[in-house]
Amino acid sequence: MPKSHKCSFCGGEIPPGTGIMYVKADGSVLWFCSSKCRKNALKLRRDARKLKWTEYYQKEERAKI
Repeated sequence: MPKSHKCSFCGGEIPPGTGIMYVKADGSVLWFCSSKCRKNALKLRRDARKLKWTEYYQKEERAKI
C-alpha cells in the first residue's frame, strides 16, 4: 500500500503516485506537491513561513493568536 507524503515546502498532503521526490547530495529526501513549491524552495530559496499560501504560514499565524 503506497503511503501519502507531506510537501516539504507548503505542508500540503501529497496523494500516492503524484508529486516530486528530490534527493539532496547528503541523502535527505524532500517531497514537493508541485513545481511551484519546488521552485520556491530550491531555486528561489524562500522561507515557507513568510508566504501566506503555505500551511506553515497559517500555523505560525495561529500560534501568534
